[in-house]
Amino acid sequence: QVRLVESGGGLVHVGDSLRLSCVAFGRPGSWYAMAWFRQAPGKEREFVLYADRTGFTFYSGNSVKGRVTGSRDNSKNTVYLQMNSLKPEDTAIYSCAASRDHIENYDYSGSYDYWGQGTQVTVSS
Repeated sequence: QVRLVESGGGLVHVGDSLRLSCVAFGRPGSWYAMAWFRQAPGKEREFVLYADRTGFTFYSGNSVKGRVTGSRDNSKNTVYLQMNSLKPEDTAIYSCAASRDHIENYDYSGSYDYWGQGTQVTVSS
């Protein structure tokens, strides 16, 4: 069973950039399709980024499109989420998710079997 650990969150200001990391422990990261979701207080969980197993294909959510990029280093079992031009509405807990199965709906949280604890991102105006 894989264990996911996120890091890189913190308090930043509007317009800043931040890079989050998600490390997979216990199993080779290349076995899993991975994704980032976020959840703000009082709101539903929202899709942010999907990374396929190879690290060649990424999809981002509409609310962050153009401001986030993904990358993946399978030699380090790590997926990265680079966020730029941060806004107060980006404030949320960002969680990493993984699935060994084929994913039809990459933006649906129910497609993923494993989740990390999350890392808090706070964007101050």
